[in-house]
Amino acid sequence: MEFIANEGKEVEIEAGGEAYLRHAIKIRFITTKDNYIDVLKEYVSGIYEEGDIISISEKIISICQNKVIQRKDIKIGWWAKFLSKFACHKNRGGYGVGMTINMQYAIDKVGLPRVLLASILGGITKLIGIKGVFYKIVGQDVSGLDGFYDGAWQEYRDMGIEIPENSNLVCNEIKNKLGMSTMIVDSNDFGQVILGKSKDIELSDKVLREIIRDNPAGQGQQKTPIILIRKKQL
Repeated sequence: MEFIANEGKEVEIEAGGEAYLRHAIKIRFITTKDNYIDVLKEYVSGIYEEGDIISISEKIISICQNKVIQRKDIKIGWWAKFLSKFACHKNRGGYGVGMTINMQYAIDKVGLPRVLLASILGGITKLIGIKGVFYKIVGQDVSGLDGFYDGAWQEYRDMGIEIPENSNLVCNEIKNKLGMSTMIVDSNDFGQVILGKSKDIELSDKVLREIIRDNPAGQGQQKTPIILIRKKQL
Protein backbone atom coordinates (compact mmCIF):
# COMPACT_ATOMS: atom_id res chain seq x y z
CA MET A 1 0.00 0.00 0.00
CA GLU A 2 1.27 3.48 -0.90
CA PHE A 3 0.84 6.02 1.89
CA ILE A 4 -0.21 9.46 0.68
CA ALA A 5 -0.06 12.72 2.63
CA ASN A 6 -1.91 15.96 2.02
CA GLU A 7 0.01 18.81 0.42
CA GLY A 8 2.45 20.35 2.86
CA LYS A 9 2.34 17.32 5.19
CA GLU A 10 4.65 14.35 5.56
CA VAL A 11 3.70 10.68 5.54
CA GLU A 12 6.14 9.77 8.32
CA ILE A 13 6.34 11.26 11.79
CA GLU A 14 8.09 10.37 15.03
CA ALA A 15 6.16 10.21 18.29
CA GLY A 16 6.90 8.58 21.62
CA GLY A 17 10.21 7.30 20.33
CA GLU A 18 8.61 5.43 17.41
CA ALA A 19 8.05 6.18 13.72
CA TYR A 20 4.54 6.17 12.30
CA LEU A 21 3.14 6.39 8.77
CA ARG A 22 -0.05 8.37 8.07
CA HIS A 23 -2.28 7.85 5.05
CA ALA A 24 -4.85 10.52 4.16
CA ILE A 25 -8.04 8.78 3.01
CA LYS A 26 -10.07 10.70 0.46
CA ILE A 27 -13.85 10.38 0.84
CA ARG A 28 -16.98 11.99 -0.55
CA PHE A 29 -18.88 14.81 1.13
CA ILE A 30 -20.68 13.39 4.18
CA THR A 31 -24.24 14.43 5.11
CA THR A 32 -26.62 13.71 7.97
CA LYS A 33 -28.05 10.85 5.90
CA ASP A 34 -24.78 8.92 6.21
CA ASN A 35 -23.79 6.36 8.84
CA TYR A 36 -20.19 6.39 10.08
CA ILE A 37 -20.03 2.59 10.14
CA ASP A 38 -20.95 2.48 6.45
CA VAL A 39 -18.49 5.27 5.65
CA LEU A 40 -15.62 3.37 7.27
CA LYS A 41 -16.66 0.16 5.56
CA GLU A 42 -16.64 1.92 2.22
CA TYR A 43 -13.33 3.74 2.51
CA VAL A 44 -11.20 1.99 5.14
CA SER A 45 -12.03 -1.71 5.35
CA GLY A 46 -10.01 -2.61 2.26
CA ILE A 47 -6.75 -1.12 3.53
CA TYR A 48 -6.94 -1.53 7.31
CA GLU A 49 -4.51 -3.98 8.94
CA GLU A 50 -4.37 -5.28 12.49
CA GLY A 51 -2.43 -2.81 14.62
CA ASP A 52 -3.47 0.25 12.61
CA ILE A 53 -5.27 3.17 14.21
CA ILE A 54 -7.94 5.17 12.43
CA SER A 55 -8.04 8.87 13.26
CA ILE A 56 -11.39 10.35 12.26
CA SER A 57 -12.47 13.97 12.41
CA GLU A 58 -15.14 14.80 14.93
CA LYS A 59 -17.06 16.56 12.15
CA ILE A 60 -17.76 13.27 10.38
CA ILE A 61 -19.15 11.66 13.53
CA SER A 62 -21.17 14.74 14.47
CA ILE A 63 -22.75 15.04 11.03
CA CYS A 64 -23.65 11.34 11.02
CA GLN A 65 -25.18 11.81 14.48
CA ASN A 66 -27.11 14.82 13.15
CA LYS A 67 -25.43 16.99 15.76
CA VAL A 68 -25.93 20.09 13.65
CA ILE A 69 -27.79 23.33 14.12
CA GLN A 70 -29.13 25.64 11.45
CA ARG A 71 -28.44 29.36 11.21
CA LYS A 72 -32.18 30.08 10.95
CA ASP A 73 -32.76 28.49 14.37
CA ILE A 74 -30.41 30.85 16.20
CA LYS A 75 -31.92 34.21 17.08
CA ILE A 76 -29.14 36.73 17.65
CA GLY A 77 -29.82 39.10 20.54
CA TRP A 78 -28.34 42.31 21.87
CA TRP A 79 -25.85 40.65 24.20
CA ALA A 80 -24.36 38.53 21.44
CA LYS A 81 -23.92 41.58 19.22
CA PHE A 82 -22.35 43.55 22.07
CA LEU A 83 -20.00 40.90 23.47
CA SER A 84 -18.78 39.70 20.10
CA LYS A 85 -17.28 43.14 19.44
CA PHE A 86 -14.71 42.53 22.17
CA ALA A 87 -14.02 38.87 21.46
CA CYS A 88 -11.24 37.31 19.44
CA HIS A 89 -12.43 36.13 16.04
CA LYS A 90 -10.30 33.00 16.24
CA ASN A 91 -10.39 30.06 18.61
CA ARG A 92 -8.50 26.76 18.40
CA GLY A 93 -11.09 25.60 15.92
CA GLY A 94 -10.62 28.59 13.67
CA TYR A 95 -13.74 30.73 14.04
CA GLY A 96 -14.69 31.95 17.49
CA VAL A 97 -17.21 34.04 19.38
CA GLY A 98 -16.06 37.14 17.54
CA MET A 99 -18.77 35.99 15.13
CA THR A 100 -22.12 37.08 16.57
CA ILE A 101 -23.82 33.79 15.72
CA ASN A 102 -21.15 31.84 17.64
CA MET A 103 -21.53 34.17 20.63
CA GLN A 104 -25.29 33.64 20.57
CA TYR A 105 -24.73 29.89 20.45
CA ALA A 106 -22.54 30.19 23.56
CA ILE A 107 -25.24 32.17 25.36
CA ASP A 108 -27.92 29.66 24.37
CA LYS A 109 -25.72 26.71 25.34
CA VAL A 110 -24.34 27.72 28.76
CA GLY A 111 -26.37 30.79 29.72
CA LEU A 112 -25.69 34.53 29.73
CA PRO A 113 -24.23 34.71 33.28
CA ARG A 114 -21.51 32.19 32.45
CA VAL A 115 -20.70 33.91 29.16
CA LEU A 116 -20.49 37.28 30.92
CA LEU A 117 -18.14 35.82 33.53
CA ALA A 118 -16.03 34.21 30.79
CA SER A 119 -15.92 37.49 28.86
CA ILE A 120 -14.82 39.53 31.87
CA LEU A 121 -12.17 37.09 33.08
CA GLY A 122 -11.05 36.37 29.53
CA GLY A 123 -10.57 40.08 28.88
CA ILE A 124 -8.62 40.62 32.11
CA THR A 125 -6.32 37.63 31.65
CA LYS A 126 -5.67 38.51 28.02
CA LEU A 127 -4.18 41.81 29.21
CA ILE A 128 -1.51 39.89 31.12
CA GLY A 129 -0.80 37.52 28.24
CA ILE A 130 -2.99 34.57 29.22
CA LYS A 131 -5.16 33.36 26.37
CA GLY A 132 -8.00 30.85 26.14
CA VAL A 133 -9.65 31.59 29.50
CA PHE A 134 -13.00 32.39 27.87
CA TYR A 135 -13.23 28.93 26.30
CA LYS A 136 -12.06 27.17 29.44
CA ILE A 137 -14.96 28.74 31.33
CA VAL A 138 -17.67 28.19 28.74
CA GLY A 139 -16.49 24.64 28.05
CA GLN A 140 -15.85 22.25 25.19
CA ASP A 141 -19.35 22.40 23.74
CA VAL A 142 -18.78 26.04 22.84
CA SER A 143 -15.10 25.82 21.89
CA GLY A 144 -15.77 22.77 19.73
CA LEU A 145 -18.50 24.35 17.59
CA ASP A 146 -17.58 24.40 13.93
CA GLY A 147 -19.29 25.69 10.81
CA PHE A 148 -21.21 28.88 10.00
CA TYR A 149 -18.66 29.77 7.34
CA ASP A 150 -18.25 28.82 3.70
CA GLY A 151 -14.47 28.92 3.37
CA ALA A 152 -14.38 25.32 2.14
CA TRP A 153 -17.96 24.15 1.71
CA GLN A 154 -21.00 26.23 0.88
CA GLU A 155 -23.05 23.77 2.94
CA TYR A 156 -21.29 24.91 6.11
CA ARG A 157 -22.36 28.53 5.71
CA ASP A 158 -25.72 28.00 7.36
CA MET A 159 -24.85 24.95 9.45
CA GLY A 160 -23.07 24.70 12.79
CA ILE A 161 -21.50 21.38 13.75
CA GLU A 162 -21.43 20.50 17.44
CA ILE A 163 -19.02 18.07 19.09
CA PRO A 164 -20.10 14.42 18.88
CA GLU A 165 -21.91 12.53 21.60
CA ASN A 166 -20.32 9.61 23.44
CA SER A 167 -17.08 9.58 21.48
CA ASN A 168 -15.58 6.68 23.45
CA LEU A 169 -18.71 4.58 22.88
CA VAL A 170 -18.62 5.39 19.16
CA CYS A 171 -14.99 4.29 18.93
CA ASN A 172 -15.75 1.05 20.76
CA GLU A 173 -18.73 0.45 18.47
CA ILE A 174 -16.47 0.83 15.43
CA LYS A 175 -13.96 -1.56 16.98
CA ASN A 176 -16.64 -4.14 17.79
CA LYS A 177 -18.38 -3.98 14.41
CA LEU A 178 -15.45 -3.42 12.06
CA GLY A 179 -12.41 -4.49 14.08
CA MET A 180 -10.79 -1.07 13.64
CA SER A 181 -8.93 0.64 16.48
CA THR A 182 -10.28 4.18 16.29
CA MET A 183 -9.89 7.60 17.80
CA ILE A 184 -12.07 10.66 17.26
CA VAL A 185 -10.10 13.89 17.15
CA ASP A 186 -10.65 17.60 17.04
CA SER A 187 -7.46 18.50 15.25
CA ASN A 188 -6.40 21.59 13.36
CA ASP A 189 -3.44 23.91 12.97
CA PHE A 190 -4.14 25.40 16.43
CA GLY A 191 -3.97 22.14 18.39
CA GLN A 192 -5.25 18.61 18.85
CA VAL A 193 -7.79 17.13 21.24
CA ILE A 194 -8.52 13.41 21.55
CA LEU A 195 -12.28 13.31 22.11
CA GLY A 196 -12.48 9.54 22.33
CA LYS A 197 -10.65 6.31 21.54
CA SER A 198 -11.45 2.61 21.51
CA LYS A 199 -10.45 0.84 24.71
CA ASP A 200 -7.94 -1.41 22.94
CA ILE A 201 -5.64 1.51 22.09
CA GLU A 202 -2.74 1.42 24.53
CA LEU A 203 -0.99 4.58 23.38
CA SER A 204 -1.47 7.56 25.67
CA ASP A 205 -3.39 10.62 24.53
CA LYS A 206 -0.10 12.51 24.60
CA VAL A 207 1.50 10.17 22.07
CA LEU A 208 -1.65 10.12 19.93
CA ARG A 209 -1.61 13.91 19.82
CA GLU A 210 2.05 13.82 18.80
CA ILE A 211 1.23 11.50 15.91
CA ILE A 212 -1.23 14.06 14.50
CA ARG A 213 0.51 17.19 15.79
CA ASP A 214 0.90 18.59 12.27
CA ASN A 215 -2.83 18.13 11.55
CA PRO A 216 -2.40 15.63 8.70
CA ALA A 217 -6.12 15.49 7.84
CA GLY A 218 -7.67 17.73 5.24
CA GLN A 219 -11.24 18.77 5.92
CA GLY A 220 -11.62 21.27 3.13
CA GLN A 221 -11.49 20.50 -0.56
CA GLN A 222 -8.94 17.75 0.13
CA LYS A 223 -11.81 15.68 1.60
CA THR A 224 -9.44 13.61 3.73
CA PRO A 225 -10.88 13.77 7.28
CA ILE A 226 -9.84 10.16 7.98
CA ILE A 227 -6.20 9.24 8.60
CA LEU A 228 -4.91 5.67 8.73
CA ILE A 229 -1.96 5.41 11.13
CA ARG A 230 0.48 2.50 10.98
CA LYS A 231 3.60 1.95 13.07
CA LYS A 232 6.62 1.80 10.78
CA GLN A 233 8.30 -1.56 10.69
CA LEU A 234 12.09 -1.50 10.83
